[in-house]
Amino acid sequence: MTVLITIFIGLIAGFIARAIKPGNDSMGWIMTAVLGVAGSFLASYAGAALGLYAPGQAAGFIASVVGAVVLLVLVGLIRKN
Repeated sequence: MTVLITIFIGLIAGFIARAIKPGNDSMGWIMTAVLGVAGSFLASYAGAALGLYAPGQAAGFIASVVGAVVLLVLVGLIRKN
């Protein structure tokens, strides 16, 4: 059930992260959704590693958006080269 919650939060977080980050991100909505889900998983695992969440607990919405923004910046840096 936790994985489903993480995926659902990640889908929404990806679109919000894309709206928050300035600049031209030329990626479709599917890539945005995948990026949001990956950001949500990143936030869950990083939060568990830092002791903020229990192992297996889904990250919060704000942490998921932050994780998606971080991944969006990294993808932007990789695509520029």
